[in-house]
Amino acid sequence: MSGNHIIRVVVFVIAGFCFCQDTYAQSSPELKKLRSYHSGEQLNYIIRYGFIHGGEASINLKLLNYEGKALFHAHVLAQSTGIVDKLFSVTDIYESYFEPNTCLPHKAIRNIKEGNYRYYNEVFFKHEDSTLYSQRSDSVFKVPANILDMVSTLYYIRNIDMAKLKKGDAIEVITFFGDEIFPFKIRYSGKEEIKTKFGRMICFRFDPVVEVGRIFESEDDMTIWISDDQNLLPVLVKFDMLVGSIKFELDGFTNLKHELNTVSKK
Repeated sequence: MSGNHIIRVVVFVIAGFCFCQDTYAQSSPELKKLRSYHSGEQLNYIIRYGFIHGGEASINLKLLNYEGKALFHAHVLAQSTGIVDKLFSVTDIYESYFEPNTCLPHKAIRNIKEGNYRYYNEVFFKHEDSTLYSQRSDSVFKVPANILDMVSTLYYIRNIDMAKLKKGDAIEVITFFGDEIFPFKIRYSGKEEIKTKFGRMICFRFDPVVEVGRIFESEDDMTIWISDDQNLLPVLVKFDMLVGSIKFELDGFTNLKHELNTVSKK
C-alpha cells in the first residue's frame, strides 16, 4: 500500500466515514444536549497492517479564543512507523477550528508530507452565505448549507444521540476535502461486544457506504465500532481491502470527559 493510501485511510477512519455516491441532501440526526468530549481530550491510535505496526495517530482537542470567538481546535497527527516509515515516510497534519455547539468549522488546515510530496492548504468557511475560500487554489466555492470538514465530522458524529438510532438507519454528512464536495454515509448495524486493549466493550457498529473499486472490493469492506458510553469514542476500525486487512485501534487516551465503560477488564 502506498503512503498516500495509508494516510487517506487514516483520515477517513478519524472522521468515521467513507465516500458515498448519494445526493447532497444533508440529514439532521438528533444531537445530544451534552457533549461527549471537552477541552484537553487526547486520543491515540495505532494502525496495524496484518501483524505489522505500521502507523500511529493522535487527536488533540482544545477550547480557545479564535478571532474573538470561543472555538474548539482539533489537531490530528498521523505518522508512518517502523518498516512502513522506511519504505515511505508519512507525516500528515489536519486541523479544524469549529463551533462548540454545532460543530460547524470556521477554518480547516491540511499539511501533508508524504515522501517527497508536500501539500498545504487553509480553507475558510462562511456559513452565513454557504461559501468557503480555499487558499491553495485561491478559489471561492458555493457549498451546501452546514458543510463540515473531515475533522469536525468526527465531533459531529460524537454528538449524535445514538439511543435514537434504529438498526438500518443511515447518517449522511457533507464535507469539503481537497477542493471538492464529498458526501458521506454510514449505516447503523446495531450493538456488538468487542475485545480492546482496555477490556471487552459494548460498541455501536457502523458500516460505511464506501466507493467500490479504489481500494475496496465491496460496500461492506469497512466497519467502525464506537463505544456505547457517554464518550462515544471511535474504538476500532477494520478494513478488508484489495491489498489486505488493516486495523485502526484505540491505544490510549488522556482527559476523557467521562469514564470509559468496559464489561470486563483486559
